[in-house]
Amino acid sequence: MDQEVEKSGEKIALVTGASRGLGAAMAEALGARGYHVIAVARTTGALEELDDRIRAAGGAPATLAPMDVIEAPAMMQLASAIAGRWGGIDVWVHTAIHAAPLTPAGHVDGKDWAKSLNVNATATQNLIGLLEPLLRARNGVAIIPDDPRGGQKFFGAYGASKAAQMALVDSWRAESDRLGPRVLTPRPAPMPTAIRGRFFPGEDRAALSSCAGEAEEILNAAGL
Repeated sequence: MDQEVEKSGEKIALVTGASRGLGAAMAEALGARGYHVIAVARTTGALEELDDRIRAAGGAPATLAPMDVIEAPAMMQLASAIAGRWGGIDVWVHTAIHAAPLTPAGHVDGKDWAKSLNVNATATQNLIGLLEPLLRARNGVAIIPDDPRGGQKFFGAYGASKAAQMALVDSWRAESDRLGPRVLTPRPAPMPTAIRGRFFPGEDRAALSSCAGEAEEILNAAGL
């Protein structure tokens, strides 16, 4: 199977957090650029709708993986299946995130704090360990967008867990300088996502950049 894929020149892109927002836009853009997209998210219906849009735009049918990134055994199974079928991945886009409600630091709910760290930091650490060999096998690139909120009022849980994620990713990027993979941490412009809508209710969403436009800019900057 690996040899057949190599001969066909099939490009493989894994998108974790692909059901909506920037993740969905990245998956659609990669599909339009000829990548076979492996789309991971918790919601089966949203993944099926994503697949419909990729096909409608002329892309190949996506591989849909309705999984939760915090489930370590599921992610291990996914990585093993990818290795067995394709031998590696050319692109990993990681946009899966938990956005806890905005609240003063002294009132952060314990469950929200734990989930923020689990999804935003621990799951990322686990995925890096599982996917690094798959990326190196194809001289691939990892794209993990940044959203710096650490230290901002009421962003305690989200800001701290996102900062922890990016500190880990920055270390990975430095460590991968010689052997790969290439690790990118773009900072997209504000977009009219559901998460931003919860953070900034009442904001003029017409003034924000589209997810599709930001996805194109990220992929162009990455040379993909």
